[in-house]
Amino acid sequence: MGKLYIVPTPIGNLNDITFRAIEVLKSVDAILAEDTRTSGKLLKHFEIKTPMQSHHMHNEHKMLNRIIERIKSGETIALISDAGTPAISDPGFLLTRACVEHSIEVDCLPGATAFVPALVNSGLPNDKFVFEGFLPVKKGRQTRLKLLAEETRTIIFYESPHKLLKTLAHFCEYFGEDRPVSVSRELTKLFEETIRGTAKEVLEHYTNKPPKGEIVIVVGAKK
Repeated sequence: MGKLYIVPTPIGNLNDITFRAIEVLKSVDAILAEDTRTSGKLLKHFEIKTPMQSHHMHNEHKMLNRIIERIKSGETIALISDAGTPAISDPGFLLTRACVEHSIEVDCLPGATAFVPALVNSGLPNDKFVFEGFLPVKKGRQTRLKLLAEETRTIIFYESPHKLLKTLAHFCEYFGEDRPVSVSRELTKLFEETIRGTAKEVLEHYTNKPPKGEIVIVVGAKK
């Protein structure tokens, strides 16, 4: 029987990939990539010539049984996402669960994940925290925000730049304007920045300076 490797890829700076990740990607029989065009640039940079196959949220259900059979027949396969660790707000959970159910070995390598540096450099307590990922866009959003308003641990969110102002406004409404917030943008990239302040202050900042790039929001707990 083969094996599944879960391989984190850099969230920006290509030097953040590990030596082991490169070795695994070169040695496996195939790489499942969220976007083969994006991952193709990474593989070319590190001279990795392993064949890739597209594996994303729109086809992962249909591919599941086929991949399991390939691994059972002896193939070793690596799963990567566009950036960071697969299955963290990216495809990966379904395949990992299926491998576990079929007694297939899963080896998840340590590596880049956007929320960890954002949490650490926020200056907010990180001994206990909850990762929320993306908030619901419409259905269930208000209910979720009301529930999280009572959370006594630091909260971490992912957000897109065009929805950041709406989300910060909702934080002001449901969590209070004085709730501490840290927004990290473009982590490990050239224009990386972290803006810290109250929910109101951070909202005002990005109202005057529209955000770009990948965003992680860290929100202080209810006191």
